[in-house]
Amino acid sequence: MRVENKVVIITGSGSGIGRETAILFGKEGAKVVVADVNEKAGQETAELIRNNGSDAFFAKLDVSDREQSKEVVKDTLERYGKIDILINNAGIIQDALISKMTEDQWDKVITIDLKGPFNCIQAVVEAMTKHGTGEIINVSSIVGLYGNIGQSNYSAAKAGLIGLTKTLAKELGRKGIRVNAVAPGFIYTPMTATVPEKILEMMKEKTPVKRLGRPDDIAYALLYLASDEANFVNGAVLSVDGGLLL
Repeated sequence: MRVENKVVIITGSGSGIGRETAILFGKEGAKVVVADVNEKAGQETAELIRNNGSDAFFAKLDVSDREQSKEVVKDTLERYGKIDILINNAGIIQDALISKMTEDQWDKVITIDLKGPFNCIQAVVEAMTKHGTGEIINVSSIVGLYGNIGQSNYSAAKAGLIGLTKTLAKELGRKGIRVNAVAPGFIYTPMTATVPEKILEMMKEKTPVKRLGRPDDIAYALLYLASDEANFVNGAVLSVDGGLLL
C-alpha cells in the first residue's frame, strides 16, 4: 500500500495510461479522483476502482479550461480535505509535417498537452503548499527529449513540460512539493492504436526489449515517483521506453 490514504488527481484517466494508473493507485490505497473530459470513460474507470474496494469519484475535466481545473480541485478538497498527488496525464496528438500542419493542430496540442498541466498545477499548488507536502508528476514523452518527424507540436509541448517540471522542482521543492516527469516511449494505448501496424512493428524491432510498452509499465513508474520511496527524487525525468533511444 505505497500511497495509502493519499488523495490523487489523475487527468486523462478515462482510458490508456491514465486508467491503468488510476486503478493501480486505488489498489495501493489511494483515494482517486478520475478527471477526464470523457464522462462515460471516466465513470467506468471510477467504477472499476470502487469495484476493487477503493475510494474514487469522477470529475469531468477539460484541462484547457482553467475554471474547470479550479472546480475539480475545489470539489476534491471539499470531499477529502487535501490533495497529495497530481498526475498530469491528459494529452492528445495531431500529427503532420510542419509544412502541412495547420494552426488549429498546433494550438490544440499545445493547449491540451502544455497549458493543461499549467492550469492544473496552478489550481493545486496553494492547497499543497498549505499542507506542506505534495507530489506533482507530469507525463511527458521521449519525443520531448529527442523529437520525432511529424510531431513538431507534440514534441514542443512535451519538451515544454520537461522545462516546466525542472523549473517547478526548484520553485516548489522548498515548500515540500516534489515535481518530476515520466517520459514514456511507444506505449500501446487507444491513442497509438491508430498508428499503422507496419510502424508499430518497426518500433518494436528498434526497442531492445523487443516489445511495445504497456500502460502498466508507465503506471508503476508513476507509482514509484508518487511514493515516499522517492522522497529525495525531485526534478527528474524518468524515461520508460524499453531502451529505445539508448
